[in-house]
Amino acid sequence: MVEQEFQKKTKELIDSLKSICANYGLGNDGNEFKIITQTFLYKFLNDKFAFEAKKIDQNIAKAEKWEEALASMSEDDLDMLQLQMGGDTARLKPQHFISYLFSQQNLADFAKLFDDTLRDIALTNNDVFAVKTDGGAKVVLFDRLSEYIADESKRDDFCRAIINKLVEFSFERIFTQKFDFYATIFEYLIKDYNSNSGGKYAEYFTPHAVARIMAEILVPQAQRGKVKNVSCYDPSAGSGTLLMNVAHAIGEDRCSIYAQDISQKSSNLLRLNLILNNLVHSIPNVIQGNTIQYPYHKDGKELKRFDYIVSNPPFKLDFSDFRDDLDSKENKERFFAGIPTVPKKKKEGMAIYQLFLQHIIASLKPGGKAAVVVPTGFITAQSGIDKRIREHLVKNEMLAGVVSMPSNIFATTGTNVSILFIDDSNDGDVVLVDASNLGEKVKDGKNQKTVLTQAEERQIIDVFNTKKTVDDLSVAVSYDEIEAKNYSLSAGQYFDVKIEYVDITPEQFAEKMQGFTRNLDGLFKQSRELETDIKKQMAGLIFND
Repeated sequence: MVEQEFQKKTKELIDSLKSICANYGLGNDGNEFKIITQTFLYKFLNDKFAFEAKKIDQNIAKAEKWEEALASMSEDDLDMLQLQMGGDTARLKPQHFISYLFSQQNLADFAKLFDDTLRDIALTNNDVFAVKTDGGAKVVLFDRLSEYIADESKRDDFCRAIINKLVEFSFERIFTQKFDFYATIFEYLIKDYNSNSGGKYAEYFTPHAVARIMAEILVPQAQRGKVKNVSCYDPSAGSGTLLMNVAHAIGEDRCSIYAQDISQKSSNLLRLNLILNNLVHSIPNVIQGNTIQYPYHKDGKELKRFDYIVSNPPFKLDFSDFRDDLDSKENKERFFAGIPTVPKKKKEGMAIYQLFLQHIIASLKPGGKAAVVVPTGFITAQSGIDKRIREHLVKNEMLAGVVSMPSNIFATTGTNVSILFIDDSNDGDVVLVDASNLGEKVKDGKNQKTVLTQAEERQIIDVFNTKKTVDDLSVAVSYDEIEAKNYSLSAGQYFDVKIEYVDITPEQFAEKMQGFTRNLDGLFKQSRELETDIKKQMAGLIFND
């Protein structure tokens, strides 16, 4: 009940910030996203500082106003306090506190003070909290938010409204909450800003069911608490749903996160996600940039290799402007199966997921594991790059299996998807799961999506991890069997064909055969009628011409 109450109040804060934006003409504006996420983050860092300070210093914990107790400390004592807090807590000065801004709100030019405060916090914490671009520039924590209000005369009032909302609420009691709490809050915070609609490089939000299945198979329950000092990578990280789930399965203090994404918005969201989930130490590894053209994470000239890789890459994208640059000598090993050609009539239909998949295979450590969302067509394509990738995985014995998901598991795309699991240490059977008939159809706004029940999620995870064969759901097959089936990874092609034997009399047999004959006669008749109609229509067209 306490958790639900905190969750309700946190969502109310988010709603009230959105309401302020709407009142100042920024509702559904592109800049609203920056204001909401950055003011939320400012509040979170302010209260996290208070929470940590009170744990360390009893005088601050007992003070009626913790801000005043901190402000009265000498500069040396304040520095010592901050050193004891550790790297997850932003370095703040007394003039950075929300309470200080609240007390100064009647000053002229308050918007400038508000903006200057946020920028000073960003610069003070640049070394730890800044996201880098692939060119080496730093994307700082905070923008000058008041400048998104076009009418300068309204900027002071806008900033006052924000501060008055932030001062009413305290995050301090939620810092003891667990991963699921923050996952829910994060999803609520970004739900209006993180979709795969619009834009050349769109942000893709991965459903939690997909993220949980990937994490539970990559890090089974039996391995929880045993895995440590590992690296987790996502080359198309988006807002970080997949990374957060796998990091939680391993243990946030047992792994380091590495990421790259071309979208600055996604990189900012991922940074926020890392802060909420006690993964601040990994923020310097978050890179904004084009992974395919300019992979950032390297050891010398070679691609850096990782213990765990998760990804939900874009499936199609026009990359014709740099496609030929990829076809170089240094990329031969990385793109071993080939580089997609540019379709003559539909450049945006270029299969960029094929490049991400090859990049992931090249970035995997010996013995490493990966889980990648792919279009289901990948698992059965009989030629081209898709088949060559499957052959590589089979011949190098690094395939763990495939889970084919229900249609519309992503509400915003009609593409059927499968999760490809790679395990460089798997020299045994490969598990193929056909979950396409599972799930319940629900409306999601104007779209329809399929939602797996908890029991269905659990069933998929259990049959995969135990390599169990279940009728019409799962099968465990050898690498030789996959090679014999032309490297198909579709579970249905390996299911046993069931023949039902029924005793019938000669008369019943003759009656069934007559029924089949009548049906065939009817189909032939319909075919002849259709052929006649077509001929008449063609004759009419010729006559009219």
